[in-house]
Amino acid sequence: MSGLASRVGQSIQSIGHGRAVLVMAGMIAFHAFPVPAQDGIGPVPENAEARSYGGGWDCIPGYRLVGEDCIAIDVPENAYATGRSYGPGWACQRGYEDIGGVSCEAIPVPENAFLRSSGFDWQCDRGYRQDRETCVPINLPENAFLTDDPSGSGWACERGFTALNDACVPIAVPENGYLTNTDYGAEWACERGFFEIDGRCDPIVLPANAFLDTASYGPGWRCERGFETVDATCVEINLPLNAHLDRNGNTWRCDRGFQLADGECVLGR
Repeated sequence: MSGLASRVGQSIQSIGHGRAVLVMAGMIAFHAFPVPAQDGIGPVPENAEARSYGGGWDCIPGYRLVGEDCIAIDVPENAYATGRSYGPGWACQRGYEDIGGVSCEAIPVPENAFLRSSGFDWQCDRGYRQDRETCVPINLPENAFLTDDPSGSGWACERGFTALNDACVPIAVPENGYLTNTDYGAEWACERGFFEIDGRCDPIVLPANAFLDTASYGPGWRCERGFETVDATCVEINLPLNAHLDRNGNTWRCDRGFQLADGECVLGR
């Protein structure tokens, strides 16, 4: 108590003798009767267990810390204790939903549906699609097949057909064309060596010193290296002194240290 008396004496000097008795009584009570911590430190109370690592203890699942004790949590029917120190301390079982934080009620699963693996929602069986809170049969048109997508119509057209007014109609592919098999964009494209014009696939006229180019733009061909495009032909490039073909080989530029002047490459100044 000598250390305590010293601290009490210092407190009396700082606040005056008028409140000395109250201060001394409070400090003695604090040290003589320590208040147990509220964070799981101190003697292990009933319905608690020591932590597996570190120090202290935690309330067992189904109980929560209230003051110095572990008090039972009111877990509603069809729920389980989470063992967490935050939140209500319980959660609904799979297939049940929380109603106002006080009860767990069964999730209504309509006919021709099943509970999702998450347990929080339902999904229609294959061959059915959701219509509000029910599952209705999918009307599968001719030349169509069921999809696993729960949204939308629930079906898609077979290869070579396209959806039109709840039906699958044949895709008109011109001669020298092929199906693209894409869900969006062009349904068909021209074979290599042909280009699309007015719904047809016409052959590409390849000039001398050119080769077919698969780029989606342009005439469908490109000049060989060392040639440049002039109108619809490939003309040999007349390479001046101190110049070289660029990367694609269809134009040229002056060598390093030279600059273009009147069609020639001259030393830079």
